[in-house]
Parts: sequence; structure tokens; C-alpha cells
Amino acid sequence: MTVPVAVPVRAPARDAPAGRGEPAAGGTPSAWAPWSPCSPRCVAHSAARVSAGRVAGRTAAFTRSLLGALLRAGRMSEPGELRARAAAVLDALEVRLEVRGGPLSVPGRTGTLVVANHVSWLDILALLAVEPVTMLAKREVGDWPVVGALARRAGTLFIDRGSLRGLPDTVSTASGRLRAGRSVMAFPQGVTWCAGTGGRFRRAVFQAAIDAGAPVRPVTLEYVQHGVPTTVAAFVGDDDFGSSLRRVLGAGGLGVRVVIHEPLPTLPGADDRRSLAIRAQDAVGGAEKSLHI
Repeated sequence: MTVPVAVPVRAPARDAPAGRGEPAAGGTPSAWAPWSPCSPRCVAHSAARVSAGRVAGRTAAFTRSLLGALLRAGRMSEPGELRARAAAVLDALEVRLEVRGGPLSVPGRTGTLVVANHVSWLDILALLAVEPVTMLAKREVGDWPVVGALARRAGTLFIDRGSLRGLPDTVSTASGRLRAGRSVMAFPQGVTWCAGTGGRFRRAVFQAAIDAGAPVRPVTLEYVQHGVPTTVAAFVGDDDFGSSLRRVLGAGGLGVRVVIHEPLPTLPGADDRRSLAIRAQDAVGGAEKSLHI
């Protein structure tokens, strides 16, 4: 497809899109790999599309926001600049950001492990626009158009979801960041779902919070069009970035709601990563049930 912006329009890892899940060869997921049943068939507008002229205006604004980010690339590691640039991209797309609660980081001697459900490439922009924190993301996210550049500049910790061998090092690095007072953001589902909070939270990342004695901040991300729940922003299955961007550009009244829940303290001797993952998922899923059937 053709998108009139000067960015690549496809995620490079077609066989295993970053942050999205597909069954292993043969049609069934592996025993440990995260997986989601969602596909582009789940994705639909919940409101009328905007006019072609409105799409053209958004596209021009989106292009300007990207050029602005490139021109200020040397300052993108500064939290204030990164937050402003993420917000600028959302504004260009006319995606309204609504934040309930906050901040993401809990005051204290350590950083905060922030965990959220995963729906879209817009998730990263929304969270960076609220508060720039260190992201923990699949390696392929660094190659995503738009989001990848912002993620790299934010100091994202990239992991290889195809290698269990590197997982202990990732947990150790995340724990070290938390001990140093830096907050870390993760999507424990491991893959995107079309809406809501389907899929169970993977436990490994919660070990980093336990090791560091850091609190966990659950966050629920919800997408709406004129206040009505929608799947139009979802980036799932074998979807490509160009198609997803085109839907967002044409979506009427699109907004992302960031619901920041009360922090969960880690209880030495009482919590293990399994119980902490369950508590966090209960908090995230309590905001709104999944739309996926």
C-alpha cells in the first residue's frame, strides 16, 4: 500500500511481528511462547471515518512531527523532550490522550515496575507522553517505524523473545535499573490483543521488582472512538504497520485512555513472581473486560 509519509510502512519481522503473537509452525503456539488469537479480522472502526481532507491534514501533521523529532534527535534522550515528541505524534494523529490517576513512578528509593496491557504501537507513544520511563520490549520493536526510534532514544531494553537463555540477564538488568531509581515499563502479555486484557501475564519480569524491592504500578490502556470502545487502533497478528497507520489516520474521535491504578508493594517473603503477576493482572483487567470473544 502507499502512505504519503517518508517512513517505512512494514514491520521487518513478518513471520513474528514484535509484540504480536502468532502460532508456531503447524498452527499451535509453543509451550512457552506468548500467543494471541487476535488477527486483523478483529479490527474495526466504531465510528464513522473522517473525510479524505482530514486524513491528508493528519498525514501532513504526522510527517512534520517526525521531521521535528529527527531534527532534535540529539535531545531525544532528555525526558522532557521525549515526552513532548511522543505527545506531538499523538496530537498530529488527533489521538486524544486521557490520563486517569498517576504518576507512573511511585515516589521512593527505587524505581517502579510499570506493567500494562498491550493493544497497539500507540501504547508506547501514550505511555511515553505520560512519563518517559525505560521500556522493556521485544527486539523487533526497535525496527518499527516511528515508535522504534522513540523507543531506542528512551533507552529501551530490547529482549529476544526467541531465546530463553538471555532471560535471566534481562531480569537482572531490569532489576538493576529499578535499584538505581529508574522506572521500567513492560507489557507482560508479551503480545498484542485487539482490545481489553486477554491473555495471562508472564511472570518473569515481576522477578525484577521482587529482587529490587520495587513497587509495581498496574496500568490499563483502553481505546475509544467518541467514548465508545474500539479495536481500530489494534496492531495484531499478521497486520502491517502501513495498514494500521492508515486506519488510525482515518479514525474518527480516536482516544487512548491511560488508567493508572494504585501501586502494588512487593512483600518480601510473601510475594513470588506468580502471585505478583496475578495481582497486577487483576488490577489491569478490573478496569474493563476484554472485548475479544
